[in-house]
Amino acid sequence: MAETLTPDSGHPPPTLHSTAAGAPREVNAVPEPLRTYLISKSRNPVDLLNAATLLFGGSVATSPLGGLCGGDHELRGVAAHDFAVGYFASPLDVRVASAQGRRSYFVNIGVSGAISAARGSLRATLDRSTAGVVNPGDSQELRPVRARGTRFLGLRIDAALVDQEFRALTGHPPLSPIRFDFALDLGTSKGRAVRLLVRSLLEQLDSGDPLFQRSDVQHGQLRSLVTALLLAQPHSHTAELRAGGPPPGHPRAVRVALAFIEANLTERISLSDIAQAAHCSPRTISSAFRDRLGLSPLSYVRSLRLDRIRADILASTDPVGTIAYRWGVSHLGRFASAYRDRFAELPSDTAARR
Repeated sequence: MAETLTPDSGHPPPTLHSTAAGAPREVNAVPEPLRTYLISKSRNPVDLLNAATLLFGGSVATSPLGGLCGGDHELRGVAAHDFAVGYFASPLDVRVASAQGRRSYFVNIGVSGAISAARGSLRATLDRSTAGVVNPGDSQELRPVRARGTRFLGLRIDAALVDQEFRALTGHPPLSPIRFDFALDLGTSKGRAVRLLVRSLLEQLDSGDPLFQRSDVQHGQLRSLVTALLLAQPHSHTAELRAGGPPPGHPRAVRVALAFIEANLTERISLSDIAQAAHCSPRTISSAFRDRLGLSPLSYVRSLRLDRIRADILASTDPVGTIAYRWGVSHLGRFASAYRDRFAELPSDTAARR
């Protein structure tokens, strides 16, 4: 299983400059977050840029928008296989671009001061009342409005986790990448829920209680945060998230077919097998899947299988081929291509991060 970096794990975060504790305590929305997870504190801004790239696992490339300004540049952070969170205190104006090979969402929230942020042509001022959401492949520009005292949180969330929670809400995976609107109002009831869940995640990370250092407990908190984000912030699939309760039930044939697929996912499954289990014709079950889930039965099988394989790659040390065969893959070349199409990286790239 991929190991979450914790203060007492014996595996501290990559440290470019080891120093004493961070800045004096301030009265903020998130007071002194990640105080025991110092990664870099330096007057050289290049150290901050390098530290950010290390923290986010190569999923971003950072560069200054202008000159390399002086001042204090501090980064604290924690990384795990499906998320990373960093606390930035720096007067540096930066451009952050998504690196190739890893699909990630970013949520930036002000802790003190304000950030003038841009995502393409969209602009917003990020502070304790407004967050910014950045989609996979987007570039962003971050400029502290006040050079001194500006601090913000940057949260990276693996796109596969967002897809997984969307599936939990709707019963089917998104048919196209989910793209969030940029500015997230943290003053609304839904926005406050996102902010509280972010704060709860940080409090868990800062807790000295071993219970809250468990990766499964942190993952559960992160899943709740992602669900809140999907429900709070408008995005390209908002219309599919029906308000007022869970999605309506599927017809009996679809429910039976889904149960059959779940029970036999490690075996070879054909359209005829699914139709026979659902007691209807292949054409009927295919039409029902497209109407209810937005994709064909075999596309659903492939998507679900890839999700399970990815989870196993990250959670075990078994060879990728062994895991793939365990889940019913018969051709590793085609599997690797399908995996890359879905997750924007090869299975070996995923395995290298565990």
